[in-house]
Amino acid sequence: MKRTFTYPIHHEMAGMTIQSFLKQQQYSSQVITHLKRTPDGICRNGVWARVHEVLQSGDLLTISIVEETSSEHIVPVPLPFPIVYEDEDLLVINKPSGMPIHPSQGNYENTLANAAAYYFASQNIPFTYRCINRLDRDTTGLLIIAKHMYSASLLSNMVARREIHREYLAAATGLVEESGMIEAPIGRANGSTIERCVDFAHGDYACTHFHRLAYQNGYSLVSLKLETGRTHQIRVHMKYIGHPLPGDFLYHPEDHCIDRQALHSYRLSFIHPITKQSLTFTAPLPEDMQAIFQKVTT
Repeated sequence: MKRTFTYPIHHEMAGMTIQSFLKQQQYSSQVITHLKRTPDGICRNGVWARVHEVLQSGDLLTISIVEETSSEHIVPVPLPFPIVYEDEDLLVINKPSGMPIHPSQGNYENTLANAAAYYFASQNIPFTYRCINRLDRDTTGLLIIAKHMYSASLLSNMVARREIHREYLAAATGLVEESGMIEAPIGRANGSTIERCVDFAHGDYACTHFHRLAYQNGYSLVSLKLETGRTHQIRVHMKYIGHPLPGDFLYHPEDHCIDRQALHSYRLSFIHPITKQSLTFTAPLPEDMQAIFQKVTT
């Protein structure tokens, strides 16, 4: 994977060292170290340069990010990899259900990482897997994969600053209030490494905003936006207010109208970290979630 950036140096940038300039452009220390070790990774007016050199007005700084190896221990596997958007810096994927984000014990060859590895290997492009926002194995919908270390660093910082905005759609049991906010701390359930619960004594702050979009014979279609990103936040909060998600084997195992938790990452909005273009993507409600509402009306 190779990505090249050129920066014409204007009067207001003159006098800065290359290192200071790169820091201003939000190159992380890790990325700068990688560039220093890359032949011609940092060039000033076409000549390989050192980061302590001082920039002058009229200079042309060229940055080449070169990654020649792929992620270790991720086997390329031909799996569904629905690309919603792709450019030189990132991909937006509409993840299917039943697909974990990362390999783990018992999930070595069925993950989004395996699908991404295959996509790039089939093009003979070295690729390091960097998924920016995570979804549970059975949650469908939109997420971002960075294509190189610089975009990954920028996007991760945007996540930390809550500058990547997501809207989820969920089917919930019962008639959910028209709209509201759930503020209830979430912690790990006793005796479980996976399950979470509302825990006012020891949990971490969590806040979810919701708005009911529709209701049909026992199920509500709900739009949800998160102020925090706790593990299983939507699933735990909806159970807490008495409207768990159908198909949720952890938090509502009694309802089998769908084979997974009825949760979908529907909308993704953010400013592109490189081009600064405003981007918004949507992924339609999957057929299995649509079927919940179709079934209850027959």
